[in-house]
Amino acid sequence: MRNRAFQTIPGGLGFAILGFLVVFVVFAGANAWAAAPAKASCTDCHEQGAKLAKSAHAGLTCDTCHQSHDQYPHPANIPKPVCGNCHTDQAGDYSQGVHGQARAHGNEGAPDCALCHGSAHELLSPKSQAFRAGVPDTCGMCHSDVVDQYRASIHGQALARGVSQAPLCTDCHGEHNIIKHTSAASPVNAAHIRDTCGSCHGNVRLNSRFGLPTDRMVSFDSSFHGLAAKAGMQTVANCASCHGVHDILPSSDPKSTINPKNLPKTCGRCHPGAGERFAISQVHVSENGAEPAPLRFVRSTYLLLIPVTIGLMLLHNAGDWLRKLIRNRFRKAARISGPAGHTGPRMLPFERIQHAVMAISFLILVWSGFALKYPDHWWARPLLGMAGTLSVRSLVHRSAAVVFILIAVTHAVSLVVSRKLREHWKEMWPNRNDPREAMANFAYNLGLGDTPPGRSSHSYIEKAEYWAVIWGAVVMASTGILLWANNIAMRILPKAWLDVATSVHFYEAVLATLAIVVWHFYSVIFDPDIYPLNTAFLNGNREENPQK
Repeated sequence: MRNRAFQTIPGGLGFAILGFLVVFVVFAGANAWAAAPAKASCTDCHEQGAKLAKSAHAGLTCDTCHQSHDQYPHPANIPKPVCGNCHTDQAGDYSQGVHGQARAHGNEGAPDCALCHGSAHELLSPKSQAFRAGVPDTCGMCHSDVVDQYRASIHGQALARGVSQAPLCTDCHGEHNIIKHTSAASPVNAAHIRDTCGSCHGNVRLNSRFGLPTDRMVSFDSSFHGLAAKAGMQTVANCASCHGVHDILPSSDPKSTINPKNLPKTCGRCHPGAGERFAISQVHVSENGAEPAPLRFVRSTYLLLIPVTIGLMLLHNAGDWLRKLIRNRFRKAARISGPAGHTGPRMLPFERIQHAVMAISFLILVWSGFALKYPDHWWARPLLGMAGTLSVRSLVHRSAAVVFILIAVTHAVSLVVSRKLREHWKEMWPNRNDPREAMANFAYNLGLGDTPPGRSSHSYIEKAEYWAVIWGAVVMASTGILLWANNIAMRILPKAWLDVATSVHFYEAVLATLAIVVWHFYSVIFDPDIYPLNTAFLNGNREENPQK
C-alpha cells in the first residue's frame, strides 16, 4: 500500500522530498559529531604546548620527544627525552668538550643542553639575533670576569649596537666542542689563532662592509711573525699577543694594547726595550700604496734590477750556448787548448777549501732561508717538521750564516797575510779591457759577427761573479745581523730599519740565487765546452775552452 501511495506522488515532488531527507541526515550527523566529547590533547594539561609553537621546535609534535605518553594517566617512570637522540653530532662534540668531560667526571654543575639553550619548549633558533645577543649572558653565568672584558671590547660593543656579525664567545671558542686553549685542536690555540681571527678579518666583503682594513691578514702572513707561525713555531707572536684576547680595543683607545703609547710595553714582552728611543712605526706593512716610502723604493728597485740583470745573463748564455752548439754539432770544429802564455793552477789549494766551505754554507742558507718564506713546499718540510718552541730552521740558517761570514773574513785575512794568494787574487781585479771584452762577447753571442772575440784567462765572467759575491756577502751579512739582533735594533733604531733590512735581505737572496743558477752554473756545468763539470774546484786545473 505504501509503495502504491508513494507511486501516486508526482515525480518532481518525490525527488524534492528525497533530497530533503538526505540533507536532514547529513546535518543531524554533523551536529551529533560536534556534540561528541573531543579527544584530549597535550595542551589541555600542559602549558608548554603554547610555548612550543614559538620555539625552534615548533615544527615537531609532542610525541617526537615524549614517547609512551599517549596513555592517560601517563605510565610512571617514563625516561625524560634525550637531546642526543636527534642531535647526534652536537652530542658527540659536547662529550669531547670541556663541559661534557667535566660532567662525565661527576661535575653536575657543568653546563648541559638546557643550561645554554633553555627549555626545549621555548628555545630560540641559534641563528636568530636574539639567541646570539644572549650568548654572552649564558657564558657569563660561569665566566663573568671574561664576559665583562668582552662587553667592554670592540666586539662586545658592536654586539650591543645590534651588529649581528660581531664575534661571540662561540665564534672563537666553538659551540659544543669547546676545548682548552692549551690543546692543539682548540681554535684558540696559538697555532690556530691566525685562522680564527682570519675567519672575519680575512673576509674582504665583511671588512669592506664595516670599513675595516682589508690587508691585515696578508700583511701578517708576509711578516716574520706570520711566516714563523705558519712554519710551526709555537712561541712567535700571533694576533692575540698584540691585540689581546677578550679585551680587544681599537688602537685609538688609550687603554688598547696597540695604542701608540702602549706599543713599547706590548712589543717589549718579546723585544725588551723596543720603542724606548724611537716610536714604533707602522706594524702591519703590506706591498701597496700604504707602505712606507723606503720600503716602496727598495721593492721597486729590486723588481727592476732582478729581471734586467737575470734577463741579460740569460741572453748572454743562451747566445753562447747556441753558438757552441752550431760549432760543435754541425761544423765539427776542433777543441783548442787554454789561453797561451798562462801557466799555473786555476785555483790554489787554500782557495779550493774556501770555495767548498762557501758553497756549502751558501746552499744551506738558500734552503733554510726560503723555507721560512715558502713553508708549504715539500723541500721546506724537513726543516719545518721539527719546529716548536725551538726553530730548527732558524738554528740551521744562523749557523750557516756564521760559517759564511767567517769564510768571508778568512778570505780577506788570507789576502793580507799571504803574498802568493794576493798575487793570484790580482787576476780578479777589474781593468779597462773588461768592458770592451764583455760587450764584444755579448754582441757575438747575439749573432753580431762571425769571429769569436775571445776572453781573458780571468775574464769579465769570473770577475763579475767574484765581485757580485763580495757585494752580496756585505749586503746579506749586514742586513742578516740586523735582523738577528732585532731586540738591540728595535731598542736603538726605528722599526723602519728592520722593515727595510727584511726587504733587502729577501730580494738580495733572490738575486744571488738566480745569478748562481743562471750565470755560475752555466760557466761551470752547462757550457758545452765544459759540460758535464769544470773540475777546477776539485783539482785546481784549468779546463780547456775552444773560445780562448
